[in-house]
Amino acid sequence: MSMIRLYLDEDSQDQSLLKALRARNIDVITAKETQTEGLIDVEQLRLATEQQRVLYSHNIGDFYQIHTQFITSVEKHSGIALLAQNYLVGEQVRAIMEFIANKTTEEMENQLEFLSKYLRI
Repeated sequence: MSMIRLYLDEDSQDQSLLKALRARNIDVITAKETQTEGLIDVEQLRLATEQQRVLYSHNIGDFYQIHTQFITSVEKHSGIALLAQNYLVGEQVRAIMEFIANKTTEEMENQLEFLSKYLRI
């Protein structure tokens, strides 16, 4: 059972969030760090999958649609974690920490999680 590693797409790569996650020893990289800003969302998900990372984004509509396309076309991905953009950094960190505490890399294969549910725990 492997601990989830994250890939923050362009919509979610806030520096405060990144620093807070790293301060909690979360293995996380961003689109900026991989110099892949500007790639379309499906390519961002493929990149995250190549690196065996769960993609974290605020872009709920697009990634829900991409997840559905992957499932129907039998293309695999390492997981997608979504949370609306209106949450404060502290709330995002709390949701991500609960998510990582409750799921493994293996459990996230081809899965999509709405992290708002982890704020109710």
